[in-house]
Amino acid sequence: MIGRPRRVLALAFLCICVLLVTDMVSISMYDASWDWPGFLEPQRIRTTNATGSDPVDLSYLGDTYARDEEVSQTSCPDGIRARVLRSPFKLAFLKNVPVLQWLKHVSKKEYDRLHKYPGAHGWRGVSFLDLVDTLSALNTSANRVMFDDWDQRAQGSSCIRCAVIGNGGILRGSEKGQEIDRHHYVFRVNGAVIKGFEEDVGSRTSFYTFSTNTMRNSMRSYARAGFRGPPKSEETRYIFLPDQGRDYTLLQAVATQTQTQTQVKKRPGRSKSPPSYFGKNATAMKFKIYHPDFIRYIQNRFLHSRLLKGRFRDWYRPTTGGVMLMAAMHTCDQVDAYGFITPDYKSYSDHYYDKSFHRLRFYANHDMSLEMKVWQKLHEAGLINLYMRKSAPPAPVPVEQYTPPHTHRCQSTPSVH
Repeated sequence: MIGRPRRVLALAFLCICVLLVTDMVSISMYDASWDWPGFLEPQRIRTTNATGSDPVDLSYLGDTYARDEEVSQTSCPDGIRARVLRSPFKLAFLKNVPVLQWLKHVSKKEYDRLHKYPGAHGWRGVSFLDLVDTLSALNTSANRVMFDDWDQRAQGSSCIRCAVIGNGGILRGSEKGQEIDRHHYVFRVNGAVIKGFEEDVGSRTSFYTFSTNTMRNSMRSYARAGFRGPPKSEETRYIFLPDQGRDYTLLQAVATQTQTQTQVKKRPGRSKSPPSYFGKNATAMKFKIYHPDFIRYIQNRFLHSRLLKGRFRDWYRPTTGGVMLMAAMHTCDQVDAYGFITPDYKSYSDHYYDKSFHRLRFYANHDMSLEMKVWQKLHEAGLINLYMRKSAPPAPVPVEQYTPPHTHRCQSTPSVH
């Protein structure tokens, strides 16, 4: 009788030891280095998100990323990359994470690593051959860097100044248009209505960021407001945020302008060839595409939401406007953000082009409350200048004595679903 309890206790102790060893092995896997010299680097798992509140478990999407050469295209003495080292974000910020993807990033080993991640976070849903075909079409020097014409624009400047424009209602009546257009580059997103609102939002578009679904939904939802499709100008570049495998096939078709030869994989009710969203004269040099590691990185280290603990975790990603803002922060030296969400968002309509008041809508696949907190902290740290109508602590004087907006507020462009 005495021997049986001892055997049960011994067995229980053995099970506990096995579980502990298994847990230690699984933890070490997330810090493991990928055998791709010059491209991949292991990163330690952080314990809190960028707001310093919730514990972060990065095992779901991993915390190991591809590694590029220096992403910055300037030698700015007091740009974001210098200031971030003196900010609360210094441990979160990785300067070598690739913002854009191109053919160099494709290998069978990398495909196997990223194929397990869903949506914008990886290559699940896209075949290896389709991925190679797409990125082969985007293999020029213009596709590899954000500011492919900086040498022509610099005019002696050593720092890149960027205006990042959300579609928040606070911009209506702001009279910020001329200020926005004076930046070196202007980023816009989704339903970016310009005509008739130039006084408030400017007229230039250097980069248009979108996912295929949000762009199409914007064309349907905001047609009456004047949105007919992506802005088109000589300076405009288009940055895809791929949400599904079909987006890569679409991008390959529009980048090579072979709508009549290249057929997009057809789904019920979908056309065989991609519409000419970007004009007939758009060449491959006009297009760029975000790297899935960059999306995972900003989600893990800046916008790690509580939604990742719930049943919608496969759906969650940062808003398209949020991805655009973070991409600008990792490539520009000065970022002035307009039209993104701030604590007084209830005072403004959803969009600056709304004909009547519409409250800001929140979606299950985004965490706009978290984005609001992070944009505030980035502003307070002097890493971005956030347009706000209510008083806020002033950001440090930006680089090259550039005069920033006097007050800042933002409304992160809500994705339209």
